[in-house]
Amino acid sequence: MTELYQVTGNPVGHSLSPRIHTAFAQQCQQDLVYRALQLESEEFTETMQQLLRSGEIKGSNVTVPHKELAWQLAQQRSQAAELAGAVNTLYLNDAGEICGDNTDGSGLVADLTNNLGFKLEGARILLLGAGGAVRGVILPLLASGVSQLVLANRTLSKAEALRDIFDDERIVVSCFEEVSAPAYDLIINGTAASLTGDLPPVPASAVGRETLAYDMMYSRDKTPFCGWAEALGARSVDGLGMLVEQAADAFYIWHGVRPRTAELLAELSAELHQID
Repeated sequence: MTELYQVTGNPVGHSLSPRIHTAFAQQCQQDLVYRALQLESEEFTETMQQLLRSGEIKGSNVTVPHKELAWQLAQQRSQAAELAGAVNTLYLNDAGEICGDNTDGSGLVADLTNNLGFKLEGARILLLGAGGAVRGVILPLLASGVSQLVLANRTLSKAEALRDIFDDERIVVSCFEEVSAPAYDLIINGTAASLTGDLPPVPASAVGRETLAYDMMYSRDKTPFCGWAEALGARSVDGLGMLVEQAADAFYIWHGVRPRTAELLAELSAELHQID
């Protein structure tokens, strides 16, 4: 019997998730249909409860702006979701409870380590922003054995609040303008600045020729953050790989099998970035 899954957000029509999960299903021989459903915030909770508990859908990915609402909806949460304060994967357990997980952080780590060959163990990382996107990736980065994680934000108190939540001596907080040298091994842009064509005001001294600059946003054109880093001699990459890897982790949660990602990621990247 064909099962129905979806991605829920607003807006959501541009989402690559239906294509990604359909490709995964074909690869893993799973009989499913995956759709995109746009919901307003005020209708999210009631609609998702009805869809999940009735069995109309077997699971849902959740994207902006509903990840915090999904966290509130979930009766059982994974440790990753609990600490992230956000849920991007919903499903029912055998007891009929709505369960929530967060695969954003594991997707980021998988992209960095498996696709980009970046060694996180012992790395000095600068993480820009203090919103939900950043909070969702802190635990997996710490678990990967980084030596230092600098949380930089426009408002210092928000970065301090995240440091207090995770309570790890490797976390240091800073304002954007006061980020200290030497250059970092990895700089991750977790702000929404790329959506508006802006840049966090980080000193150029944070970037070196061995730095990997990673923008959690992805787009057809090079993001301002990636362009800034490349102009300073760094290597840069956007968040398309993170999108594919977090989807693969969600697919595993639902189906018990983790699909291969390399071929699909190469295909999507060639299309998005118009690589010949």
